Amino acid sequence: MLEAGRYSLLEGIRVLDFSRVFAVPACGQFLGDLGAEVIKVEAPGNGDEARYYGMTDAELEAVGGVSPSFHAFNRNKRSITLDLRTEAGRETAHRLIRGSDVLLHNFRVGTMEKFGLGAEAILAAHPRLVYGAFSAYGSRGAKARIGANDLALQAHSGLLHITGEADRPPVRVGTAAIDLHAGMALAAGILAALFHRERTGKGQLVETSLLQGAAHLMSYFYAEYWMTGAERQRMGTANHLSVPNQVFPTADGYVVIIAPSDEMWDRLARTLDPETLLRPEFETIGGRHSHRDAVIDAISAVTRTRSSDDLLIALGAAKVNVAKVNTIGEAAEDAQLADIGGLTSVPHADGPKPAVSMPVAFGTADRQSHAPVPGLGEDTRTVCTEYGIDDAEYDRLHAAGAFGPCGTETET
Repeated sequence: MLEAGRYSLLEGIRVLDFSRVFAVPACGQFLGDLGAEVIKVEAPGNGDEARYYGMTDAELEAVGGVSPSFHAFNRNKRSITLDLRTEAGRETAHRLIRGSDVLLHNFRVGTMEKFGLGAEAILAAHPRLVYGAFSAYGSRGAKARIGANDLALQAHSGLLHITGEADRPPVRVGTAAIDLHAGMALAAGILAALFHRERTGKGQLVETSLLQGAAHLMSYFYAEYWMTGAERQRMGTANHLSVPNQVFPTADGYVVIIAPSDEMWDRLARTLDPETLLRPEFETIGGRHSHRDAVIDAISAVTRTRSSDDLLIALGAAKVNVAKVNTIGEAAEDAQLADIGGLTSVPHADGPKPAVSMPVAFGTADRQSHAPVPGLGEDTRTVCTEYGIDDAEYDRLHAAGAFGPCGTETET
């Protein structure tokens, strides 16, 4: 069943979110799912380019003009347009910051300073603010002002180097893993800083980067290198920690089988083919590492003759780690995800749409329905009013280009 909706844990917290694309929008949505009021600040005209990612014009029109990529990370937000290149836009930003608890951005290093909105100046003026800054390579060092995306950091961090088959070129990780990992790290930092503010009354800068997120994902590879000098290479779907620990072919697809302990290996061997697999040289972790190819070949010879579902049932009953390699559709429709509250429902023009819920649940927190993904700039006037900008002031700022060329903002 679908989760009821967003929580109320951060009710009363205002977040001014200047971010775009994936990493920090995911952070902002996480805070919104927890009940914060999140104001998404977009550039006039096209706004966040993720609104249009991954689709042809015809495909985009068929889904209502907003890409699924944008829908994935922008529920529970309202949208305003703000042109920070104009004096009026920057004036408006300062007005909004004054009434906010958290600021988020992922501009290149130096951009917010150029607009007079850098952390040092803003925190001096608003010492209770929690200022969340996100960049590609961090704010210091030779690469600080270089822009990059998830794939670039997969390459830089060594993640790309270890992904793929040994005798083939590197293969990208199939999702924006670094973006989302680093975005969630920023969210954790924001929550810790808000807790600290409750105790001390003081806000602060919270900063992370794609580089730090990538390095965290690669921690045990780096630790092994620093301790032993070993540099791991590509192994396909296999893993250097245990054998077996990889994808195996079946009669109708693929499964993953993992047996990290001697006890689990014994159960696996007795279930699949005890005559072939219960060999002395395979009994220990070290032995299986020494005879990796023989182990994999012996298991593959069995799995190729059986269906994926048959293997799931047999190995699952033996308490061996096993999973079917699902398609996107199979994974999205899997009942287990719904059973644990991993799905939610978000309003849409064509009716409610399923969506992945926030990846944590709470036992007693109140919930309310999700707010839909906002149209570009649709809340500009309403938000400004709530932040104390009256109609006359709004009209002055509008005429001065704060929200884009006069007449172009789309607020309702």
